[in-house]
Amino acid sequence: MNHGRRNILLKSASAAGWMTFGLDAFSQQPTATSAGAMRLIIIGGALTEIVYLLKANSQLVGVDTTSIYPAAATRLPNVGYARSLSAEGILALRPTQLIATEDAGPPVVIKQIIDAQIPLTILPSGHQFKDLTDRVSSIGRLVYKTDSAQSLASRLALEWSNTQERIANSKLKNTRVLFILSQNPSQLMVGGEKTSADAMITYAGGRNAISGFSGFKPLTPEAVIGSNPDVLLLTDQGMRAVGGIGGVLRFPGVSQTRAGKEQNIVSLEAMYLLGFGPRMPSAAAELNLLLQRAMA
Repeated sequence: MNHGRRNILLKSASAAGWMTFGLDAFSQQPTATSAGAMRLIIIGGALTEIVYLLKANSQLVGVDTTSIYPAAATRLPNVGYARSLSAEGILALRPTQLIATEDAGPPVVIKQIIDAQIPLTILPSGHQFKDLTDRVSSIGRLVYKTDSAQSLASRLALEWSNTQERIANSKLKNTRVLFILSQNPSQLMVGGEKTSADAMITYAGGRNAISGFSGFKPLTPEAVIGSNPDVLLLTDQGMRAVGGIGGVLRFPGVSQTRAGKEQNIVSLEAMYLLGFGPRMPSAAAELNLLLQRAMA
């Protein structure tokens, strides 16, 4: 979502008296006076996972297409993909609270939701462990589950401490990992610095094979060869889209890298790997194991 545009929305909403602040985001206050009266829509699979762990899922009336875990979430009314929402689909569910990540959009739909005076909270999509626990706390306050949120945050902190210890003691040293996002065989889209992929690679004990730019960008075959990753990392969805390992090796330049020559290619489910939801500690641990096996 365009940050400049969001600032405009914030100013207009604040002027109308609909918005309050203090949740590490911007937020309209829920109109419900208790959790039992809430009709909640979640935009963002990682946020949906938190709602279920807080046992607030009985308030859910709708989710977006990235909300695929737990499986029960897929049986709820779907309001579309997070970045291309439809105001009509959201409004039809008569929500009393909507919680989304900052990737939600387009801006015109966000404005329509604000204009309809639906309480809206947009949470940052940070890629650090603290960002995860902050999201747990914020959602806990919004769904009237503060005690459950504190317990969940404490449990996650313990899991994360144990995961960090295991990764620190692993044999993975300076392994160069290239994350491939693109599903178009003619163009390699990779994860640079300050991305969820970069953060997860680092947390798992690896090193991003790409540096010098932020975000997800296309890479020329020459740059792919020059990065010479030890391991290629994809999402399970991306792997299926290109036809498996054979499809990955057909990306321009990939077959000439160490990872391509040795077919060191691993994948994990997209939301599990990149969502930075409550399964993040286990995802980092699993990625560490996959990288170790690839390098064995």
